[in-house]
Amino acid sequence: MTHIARDRAAIILAAGKGTRMKSDRPKVMHAVGGRPMIDWSIDLAHKVGCAKIVVIAHPSQTVLIEHVTNLLGEGAIAFQDPPQGTGHAVRCAEDALQGFVGDLVVLYGDSPLVPPSAIDDLYAALETGASLGVLGFEAAEPGLYGRLILAADGDLDAIVEAREASPAQLAVRLCNSGVMAGRAETMFRLLAKVTNQNAKGEYYLTDLVGLARAEGAICKAVQCGEDDLIGCDSKADLAEAEAIFQSHRRLEAMNAGVTLVAPETVFFSHDTVLEADVLVEPNVVFGPGVHVRSGARIRAFSHLEGADVADGCEIGPYARLRPGTVLQANVRIGNFVETKNTQMGEGAKANHLAYLGDGRIGANANIGAGTIFCNYDGFLKYATVIGDGAFIGSNSALVAPVEIGNGAIIGSGSVITKDVDADALAVARGPLITRAGWAISFRTRKGAEKAASKKD
Repeated sequence: MTHIARDRAAIILAAGKGTRMKSDRPKVMHAVGGRPMIDWSIDLAHKVGCAKIVVIAHPSQTVLIEHVTNLLGEGAIAFQDPPQGTGHAVRCAEDALQGFVGDLVVLYGDSPLVPPSAIDDLYAALETGASLGVLGFEAAEPGLYGRLILAADGDLDAIVEAREASPAQLAVRLCNSGVMAGRAETMFRLLAKVTNQNAKGEYYLTDLVGLARAEGAICKAVQCGEDDLIGCDSKADLAEAEAIFQSHRRLEAMNAGVTLVAPETVFFSHDTVLEADVLVEPNVVFGPGVHVRSGARIRAFSHLEGADVADGCEIGPYARLRPGTVLQANVRIGNFVETKNTQMGEGAKANHLAYLGDGRIGANANIGAGTIFCNYDGFLKYATVIGDGAFIGSNSALVAPVEIGNGAIIGSGSVITKDVDADALAVARGPLITRAGWAISFRTRKGAEKAASKKD
C-alpha cells in the first residue's frame, strides 16, 4: 500500500501531436490493453496517491480534452501552445497547481506500462532528502537516450544527452525515462531558470538536475525495467507495448492459478479478472469488463466483453458474450451463440446457433439451436423473459416484449409474439400441406427445361 507523507500531485504531458501515428486521433488516445494510454497514466497517478492531476494538452486536441474533462472534471487541463519542450510543458501547469504544496511527479501520456512501485520509489527518494528523483532504466541498446550519470556515492550527478556525451558517458547504460519527481515549489523555481539556448530552442525538463546540483542539492536516480518505460510514438511502438502488456498479464494469470492452454493466443484487457482454476483454450479474446469465476472453462475462439461468468460455466467454442451478459453457475453457451445484456440462471443452456439479446433466462432453461430474441424494432429494444425450466424448440423466434412461463415448451420453428403461460405448449407455425407425387413431376418438368436450355 502506498505510504503518503505529503500531498502529491501529477502533471501528465500529452500535448504531442503524434504525427508518426498517422492518425487523426490524439496519440495518447490510442489504446493498450483495451483502454487509452492517457487513462493508464491517470490511473497510475491515482494509484500513487495524487490528489491533484493536471494533463497538458494542445487546444486542438478536442477528443482528448473532452475525455480528460469527463474523467477528472473541469480544471484538469492546462494548455501548451505552441509546444516548446518538456520544461515548458510542465510550467504550463503552474497556474493549475497554484497553492499546491507537496510532491510533484511528471508523467507521460504515451507511456502506459509504468508500474506504481516505480513512482513510489521516486517519492521515497524525496522523503530521504533528495530534491529531485529521476526514473531510469538499463537499456539493452542505449542509442540516443540521455544518460544518467551517477556520482561515486550513487547520487545522480547529471543527465547528459547522447549527442553531447563523451565516449565514457556513452558507455553508460542507465538511461533517462523523462519521469521526474520533486518538491513542487523546487521544481517550478528551478524551471524559471531554464533557458532555451540549445539546438532545438526548447526548454528541457532535464536541465533541472544540473540546476539543482549547482545549488548543492541531492538528486537520486531510481531504476525500473526497460519494458515498463516504453513510450509509444508510432503504431509499431503501440504494438510493442501491447505485446509487453499481454505477456505480463498472461504470466500473472498463470501464476494466479489460471490454465492457459496456449498462452500466446489469449488476449487480455486492462481489467480482465480470471479466478484460479479457470481454464482458457486457445484463441480467446477478453475485451474490457470481464470477470470469470473459478472453475469456468472458456473454449477456443471465443470473444468476451463486459461479461460476468460464474463458476462451472462452459463457454464456446466460437461464442460471443457482449456487454451486460451475466451467467449464473453451470451455464452452457455453445458454438456460434451470441449474448448481449442477458442474464442466464443456474444450469441454463444455449448450446448452438442462437442470438440472445436483452433477455432474462431462468434456471435450467434450454434454448434450442437457431433461437433468436427479436429485441429491436428499429427504434427501441425490448426484453424477452424465459422462466425456469422452459424449453425453447429449435429455430424459434421470440418477438419481444414477450414472456415464456416456467416449464413452458415452445415448438420448433415457432414465431412467438404473445406471452406463454407456465407449463403450456405453444406452437406458432403454418399448417403442413402435402401434395402426393408433386416432387416427381417437378423434377421431370425442370429437367426438361434445363435440357432444352443447353440445346439452345
